[in-house]
Amino acid sequence: MKYQKLSDEELVDFLRSDNETAFEEIYNRYWYKLFGVAYHEIGTKEEAEELVHDLFESLWNRRQLSVIKHLSSYLVVSIKHLSTNYIKSQITQRKYQEYLILSQIQQSYSTDETVHFTDLSKAVEEAMKKLPEKSCEIFKLSRFENQSVKDIANKMNLSEKAVEYHLTKTLKVLKEQLRAYHTNN
Repeated sequence: MKYQKLSDEELVDFLRSDNETAFEEIYNRYWYKLFGVAYHEIGTKEEAEELVHDLFESLWNRRQLSVIKHLSSYLVVSIKHLSTNYIKSQITQRKYQEYLILSQIQQSYSTDETVHFTDLSKAVEEAMKKLPEKSCEIFKLSRFENQSVKDIANKMNLSEKAVEYHLTKTLKVLKEQLRAYHTNN
């Protein structure tokens, strides 16, 4: 049987019957399209590939439970949903990293106040000097001038995802550079 000539509806019927060849045809037919959608949403190749893999794994695992009337639409909506959830998790992770950094700064300040705060300020300045100029500028606009990601993106002619990327990378560098200022009190 030539699975390439089957309609999506026929492939879904075969898929429900545990037909691995039908699954492979769905995978071959839609992988690149789904990767393109995920890559457009996420902006990184590895994460986009991982999300597409997760979608196909879910499709196989839920093959007998899913009611799929329009396979193409179902897959595209599913990958968009997975992409949105991924972006939300990244934002949450970045906010948690910010909280940890601010917590470390506050702990350092309350311990030996002025002396440590001065040292910490110098350490932050030194860490900022190690960052690429664009990342440093984005971080300053976000944290010191309280500008939103959208405003920064518009001001610097970047996508919001690019701004998020710079902020996440900057926070990782600062966290690493300020590790010596973390107290276990």
